[in-house]
Amino acid sequence: MTIQRRQILTAAGAMLVLSDGTLRMAKAQPAPEGDPATRHADPRIRAAGHAIRAPNPHNLQPWLVQLAGADRVLLRCDLERRLPATDPFDRQIVIGLGGFLELYRMALAQEGIGADIALFPEGLPGRRLDQRPIAAITLRPGTGRADPLFAAVPTRRSAKQPYDLARVPDPAPLAAALADPKRLGFTTDPARVAALRDIAQEGFRVEAGTPHTLQESVDLFRLGRAEMAANPDGIGIGGPQVEELVARGQLTRAAFTDRNGQAFGMMMQSTLSVIAASPCFVWTATPGNGRVAQLEAGRDWLRLDLAANAAGLGIQPLSQTLQEFPEMEPLHEAMRRATGVASGERLQMFGRLGHPASPGIRTALRWPAESRILRG
Repeated sequence: MTIQRRQILTAAGAMLVLSDGTLRMAKAQPAPEGDPATRHADPRIRAAGHAIRAPNPHNLQPWLVQLAGADRVLLRCDLERRLPATDPFDRQIVIGLGGFLELYRMALAQEGIGADIALFPEGLPGRRLDQRPIAAITLRPGTGRADPLFAAVPTRRSAKQPYDLARVPDPAPLAAALADPKRLGFTTDPARVAALRDIAQEGFRVEAGTPHTLQESVDLFRLGRAEMAANPDGIGIGGPQVEELVARGQLTRAAFTDRNGQAFGMMMQSTLSVIAASPCFVWTATPGNGRVAQLEAGRDWLRLDLAANAAGLGIQPLSQTLQEFPEMEPLHEAMRRATGVASGERLQMFGRLGHPASPGIRTALRWPAESRILRG
């Protein structure tokens, strides 16, 4: 494949354009309007209309909300929306469900509705998730207390773009957003940042250089407006130049799996450049790695994400080195040591923090909440 003068790049989900040799961010797009479900008569569906904005791996949106009776909800996992290559034990999927669960609780609380939450009410799953519910939620009107972080929900996004290296953020105040502030680790020390950057970049090289894990991501690319509209999930790649190249048949998923081709090379170049433009790294850990701990990790990251966005900061998870497929194991351990997480703890989330160089990039696409509701 040859694409002359104007080349399309992907930077971990954000679109970049190489125009006459110049790398720049694509024009920012407005965030999508709020989900219509937020105006539904049933508060359980209204809450889902907000909770669908939770961060989740590869934007798979694996949640299913089952309405039970008049005041109860069962949160389940859509077992077709998992990542068996990069997440063989469903750890990342559970973390994403934990973020959804926390945002669902916050949305109810915003209306003064409390929530009694029972985790894994029909028992814990084994190495993989099954059909049993992740949580049972019973609504308690009049007992909810609004959370100030909820104000950041409409504009929440994972800022997958370069950060201003001249403006080093202070992550310390963000720890207050977590249930246990001690679970947040971070560094802005240049030497330590450089070491973590190198490990994170190598993690992306391993994921992209392993055929079955690369294919898992490429299968979730949504190339152009038509694909994004038909499947508002996965990794959206859009913009006028994308439309042109897709129409010509020059930009295809197959092009991104050709490791000797231009599309693959530019994907690598742009993503590694984004990781390099990181003045600060943050991470969270839990005492163990059971399913409840993974849900707590999701709640922690959701609250950290909202706090960062409320503070005008960009945050982006970098999950590659925490993945549990065999080829990643050496880097998994290297990242644990570099972050200083004790051997008896589990490093659950790792990411970049900083001031985005180009604020205003749109939030990720979402399936409407009504499409994720089960009745009866």
